[in-house]
Amino acid sequence: MRTDLAVIGAGPAGLAAALAAAARGVRVALVDAAPAAGGQFYRRPAPGLGARRPEALHHQWRTWERLRAGLEDLADDGLVIRLPDRHVWSVERRPEGGFTVHALLGPLQEEATALHADAVLLATGGYERVLPFPGWTLPGVVTAGGAQAMLKGGLVLPGRTVVVAGTGPLLLPVATGLAAAGARVAALVESADPRDFLRYGRALAAKAPEAAGYAAGLLRHRVPFLARHTVVAAHGAERVEAVTVVPLAGGAARRIRCDALAVSHGMLPHTDLAEALGCRLDGLVVAVDDEQGTDVPGVWAAGESTGVGGAALALAEGHVAGRSIAARLAGRDPDPGGWSAAAKARARMRRFAEVLDRVYVPDPHWPDRVTDPTVLCRCEEVTAGTVREAVDALGARDLRTVKLLTRAGMGWCQGRMCAPGVAGVAGCALTPGRRSLARPVPLGVLAGPGPAAEEPPATAPAPTDDPARAHPRTDTRTATHRRNP
Repeated sequence: MRTDLAVIGAGPAGLAAALAAAARGVRVALVDAAPAAGGQFYRRPAPGLGARRPEALHHQWRTWERLRAGLEDLADDGLVIRLPDRHVWSVERRPEGGFTVHALLGPLQEEATALHADAVLLATGGYERVLPFPGWTLPGVVTAGGAQAMLKGGLVLPGRTVVVAGTGPLLLPVATGLAAAGARVAALVESADPRDFLRYGRALAAKAPEAAGYAAGLLRHRVPFLARHTVVAAHGAERVEAVTVVPLAGGAARRIRCDALAVSHGMLPHTDLAEALGCRLDGLVVAVDDEQGTDVPGVWAAGESTGVGGAALALAEGHVAGRSIAARLAGRDPDPGGWSAAAKARARMRRFAEVLDRVYVPDPHWPDRVTDPTVLCRCEEVTAGTVREAVDALGARDLRTVKLLTRAGMGWCQGRMCAPGVAGVAGCALTPGRRSLARPVPLGVLAGPGPAAEEPPATAPAPTDDPARAHPRTDTRTATHRRNP
């Protein structure tokens, strides 16, 4: 199948971009690994679970309803083709122009498929950073986002008595959501100091009502809030049974009993596809211009891959990207005035994200608390002691050398889980992985005759060489379509 635009990722950024582009006549293929659109932020229970009030798990449900309605309208018109359960492992530039998106199908990821597109929007999102500590590999220790996904998508709790710990804005909704769903949240352990927020009152004012709502939820469910504290160990035999928490300013440690620990230390961007395409990175994020365009012609990026900043920022960036793509594919220079409101929201939310980065900082001494027997790389079972030996005895000074000497990061996750911990214990900078493949691929797929091309659904508009008929929504309805954000 060939389309005008392939949007990779159906979270807030991908949805906003797909709607903005399709509403202006662009044929869009929306490719996502999940069976339903929405990403982590708009994750919903499977229909078979019979959730009576799924909106109770979200605080921006109306925004999702608008996105869903717009998506359904444009899908009915054949301008958006939804391709779920596609795990994209590579995007390559075609010699004759355009791109080929390679993906694996379904949960088994053994069958390959391909899609041809004139342009690509990378909305690949981010993943959680978890800094290691003794006991972090025990059953019952999950990421905070994982606990949230269990609740939103499966209506299940990670445990009956949960400690939520780490740092970052995700901890508040996770703790209040778990408590509201019936878990006893034994403590919310945050390494940041709430007094630091007072220095940025103006930048954070817009989010104050939301934060106040979470604070009220913590009080209502009597969740103890331990600021300037950190979890230094998890204890248990078959699974986690308790955690040890210490104040960062010094003082006595305390032991809190629990059967689950939801921990997170912020987010990192997914940049594998951008790196393989040759897009320039700015540190750990994809570098983009004011149109969300990368330095590779025909490739745009939006959302967490260009800088972690939350759903509102991702929606604004996706909208800008979608409108830019629509103009560029039509051979026109985009009019920034058309997306001025989204650009203002983008600037405001980027400033907000910068403040959060300054306030939500993990314990700077966490590597010193990691004992030598602590496993850093689960896939290859590499311990902190092995990493320290590579640095102290073998002279490793960067993450790649540590990887070559210890195999840390060579396993199934390719360092996504362990790289921050390995870098911290090794005392070196966290650098991009520079992988040619974005995910593990069966050798049979790589050695085979080539993937089968996606077939367009029966509802897709028939191909035509007449530009006036190529995009059936390029008329007055396009200008008045306002269901996209």
